Amino acid sequence: MLDTMTFTKIIGSFCGALLIYLLGNWAAEGFYHVGSHGHGEKHAYGYAIEVEEEEEIVDEPEDEIDFAALMEVADVDKGLKVWGKCKACHKLEDGANATGPHLYSIVDREVASVGDYNYSGALIKVADVWDTDSLNEFLENPKTYAPGTKMGFAGLKKPNDRANLIAYLDSVGE
Repeated sequence: MLDTMTFTKIIGSFCGALLIYLLGNWAAEGFYHVGSHGHGEKHAYGYAIEVEEEEEIVDEPEDEIDFAALMEVADVDKGLKVWGKCKACHKLEDGANATGPHLYSIVDREVASVGDYNYSGALIKVADVWDTDSLNEFLENPKTYAPGTKMGFAGLKKPNDRANLIAYLDSVGE
């Protein structure tokens, strides 16, 4: 049989464990509170990742841009900097596909012509060749230009960035 002292120790151990559990729960609730603050506020789960965004100053609506003129003054070095947005999914080496197909000699190449890449089929419907005009339109907003494309990139809004990138891609390859 259990004597009174052993029984008291067992009950004390359970009470101590319960107290530690409740204090831990209270502390965790304070650190990681996920409910409302009593003011009807709702909070999103997760962490916000700060991303530097370039501010666009909009004074007046832009006129029609002559993209051919932009291509004449495009800067390959600036295009290399813009390429940084592409290299997460694309490679420049011939035959080296990644998430997206390789972009070696992409300018004036037939659309969806990389044999060992599984295209979505949406690109074939909108263009035959990746000339500067089709690349410009695609890079501005891929989902609008080719609805159903697998490319999840939001696009390059600045025409100068698109021209510089196309000039850089044109310098890579044959």
